[in-house]
Amino acid sequence: MKMDRLIGILSLLLQRDKVTAPELAAHFEVSRRTIQRDIESLCRAGIPIATTQGAGGGISILEGYRVDRTVLTAPEMQAILAGLRSLDSVSGTRRYAQLMEKLSAGTSGLVPGGAHMLIDLSSWYKTSLPPKIERIQHAIEQHRTIRFTYFSPKGESERTVEPYYLVFHWSAWYVWGWCGLRQDFRLFKLNRMTDLASGEPFVPRSAPLPNLEPERIFPAKYQVTVRFDPACRWRLVEEYGADRFTVASDSWLCFTGGFPDADSVLSWVLTFGDNAELLEPKELRDRLGALAQTLADRYRRRD
Repeated sequence: MKMDRLIGILSLLLQRDKVTAPELAAHFEVSRRTIQRDIESLCRAGIPIATTQGAGGGISILEGYRVDRTVLTAPEMQAILAGLRSLDSVSGTRRYAQLMEKLSAGTSGLVPGGAHMLIDLSSWYKTSLPPKIERIQHAIEQHRTIRFTYFSPKGESERTVEPYYLVFHWSAWYVWGWCGLRQDFRLFKLNRMTDLASGEPFVPRSAPLPNLEPERIFPAKYQVTVRFDPACRWRLVEEYGADRFTVASDSWLCFTGGFPDADSVLSWVLTFGDNAELLEPKELRDRLGALAQTLADRYRRRD
């Protein structure tokens, strides 16, 4: 991929005084013409690169701009490489491992062999997610729309989107793009997509970065108070942190927090079975009581 190669070229230029186009072409297994286009792209990005012809010539970053070669310490480089390695856990390929090898080439002792940080971004959806990520990635690079059927709490809809960013957040993958149906930028969860396909070419527009603050994506509509059996402490700590609940005199735990909708509250409380009691708001407590009665009646009828 071009972006991978550009990062690799920049890394080599920061590590060495000068490198030739044939060396770069051989290193990245592309043509010299491709390397020339990459150098032009780096120049347009504001990186002052100089090329000299003849014996002893080559490609280098202007001395006035060059940062200290030791600006990337061993731990910093390891963190970068761990991040690249984690992307292969999603794609199921060695694409980023190969980039990692190219980035670390010629760094001598900068990148020790014993990496101690492993990041696995794969999920239960190892079969369905990688093809979606690959297709969306290609659509972003080629400036093509994507079409898909989308399932949300509001129902099912057909969407055509100009994709701009793949986002990994809240332990899930999303695509951020311009939605033709809503005529605005929207965030779409990949696991809610079916029938994903590439569409027509589009002229890229100025795309803002998505605001990923939870309050922006999931504004709290309900402030709830829930009472939990002490056996649930581990889960509350895992999901919300140890500072989100207090311990009552009878050792039960009192949790308070905000939720975006009633269904989120009810479904969450129900996952604790009889180890949780929803205290407030009364509106949702009554709804949960009615739901529990309905479930009890339903299962009694099956006896």
